[in-house]
Amino acid sequence: MNIPSIPTSKVISKSASKLSGKRLAAAKRSFVTRNLPIEHFHYLATDDIKPNAGDVILARVDKLGQHQRLELPCGRRAHLFVGDEIIVSYGNRYAPDQFLAHIPERLEPCSLVAAGGIASKVDAKHAGMRNATRITPLGFLANHEKQIINLKDWQLPHTTSGSHRPTVLAVVGSSMNGGKTTTMAYMARGLVKAGLSVGAAKVTGTGAGLDYWKMRDAGAYPVVDFTDMGLASTYKAEAPKVESVMHRQIDYLGHHDVDIILLEIADGILQTETAALLQSKFFHSMVDGVFFASAEALSVKSAVEWIQSHDLPLLGISGALTASPLVLEETKRLTPLPVFSKEELGSAAFYDQLLKLISRQDVSVSNLP
Repeated sequence: MNIPSIPTSKVISKSASKLSGKRLAAAKRSFVTRNLPIEHFHYLATDDIKPNAGDVILARVDKLGQHQRLELPCGRRAHLFVGDEIIVSYGNRYAPDQFLAHIPERLEPCSLVAAGGIASKVDAKHAGMRNATRITPLGFLANHEKQIINLKDWQLPHTTSGSHRPTVLAVVGSSMNGGKTTTMAYMARGLVKAGLSVGAAKVTGTGAGLDYWKMRDAGAYPVVDFTDMGLASTYKAEAPKVESVMHRQIDYLGHHDVDIILLEIADGILQTETAALLQSKFFHSMVDGVFFASAEALSVKSAVEWIQSHDLPLLGISGALTASPLVLEETKRLTPLPVFSKEELGSAAFYDQLLKLISRQDVSVSNLP
C-alpha cells in the first residue's frame, strides 16, 4: 500500500545527531511504523520535549518481559535481545487482559506494551501478565529538516466512496479476547466463498499486525486499520477523531467497490471510546448490522440488552463461546438471536442467512449482488 505524506505541523529538533544507514538497517522496525519511508529517517533528536502520540523513536531493549518478540512491517515476529535497537511509536494502551499504559511526560525509560511497537509507561497490568519489556528511548527520529517524525505524517488520503454504498457490518465484543477477529475472519471467508468482495477495517484498538494479517489471509481486500490513519492507538482519542477514522476507512474501502465492509470495534462495548462510538449518530447512520462476539454465555444476555437498548441492528452472536458445545447451548437458551460457529460463518451458505437477517432489520440490500 502506497501511503503518501500528509502535511502536518512539525516539531523541529534543536538537538539532533546524524543517523547512519548501517545503524538504521540494524534496528528492528515495528509494524505500526510500516507506512513511514525509512529513507526519511535522518536524525536522532534528544530534545527535552513532551512526547506525543504517534511520535516515532529509536529505543534500546533493556530487559525482556511480556513481549519478547516485535512484529515487523512484513508480519514476521522478530525475537528481541537485550541491547537491540528498535523503531517504535509512542501510544496509550487500554488492554484489560494485558496493560493499561500512558505516554510518558519526557524521553525517559518506559516499556514496550504491545508487540506491534507501542512505547508507553505502564499504570497497571493483568495479574497473569509478566512485567512489560523495559526499553530506553534513545531519541526521536527526525527527517532531513530535523523535524520529528510522527505516524500522522504518512496516512491514507481522504477518498470518496465508490459508485455504490457497500453494506457495512460491525463486530463488537464483550472484551479484548471475546473472539471478534476470528468472527470477522470467518465472516470474510464465508462471504468471499459466496462470490462477494469484502473489505475490512479495524476501527479502534492498539496498533498490532495480528488482526490485520488474519483478515488478509481470510480473503478480505483491502484491509486497513487506524494506524493507516496516523494513530498508534485509539485509547484516549477524542470521539470526533475516532468517528473520522471510521468514516475515512469506510470511504477508502468503498472507493475500491467492495460489496461488504467488515469493521472490528476493539475491546468490550463498555470501554469508553467503544461505547461512545456505538452510541453516536454517526455509527447508527453508517452501520447496517452488528454481530456480538463473546467468550461466555452470561455476558451475551446483558450485551444484547445494551445493544438493543441503543437501537443498534444486532443480527447475531458468535465468538470464542462457540468453541464449547455446552456454552453454545447455554447461549442459545439465553437469546432468540442466531448463534453462529466459526464453521457456519466461514461457509458460503452464511451469505443467504445474512441477507435474511438484514432484511428483517428493514435495511435495503439492493446494493448486494
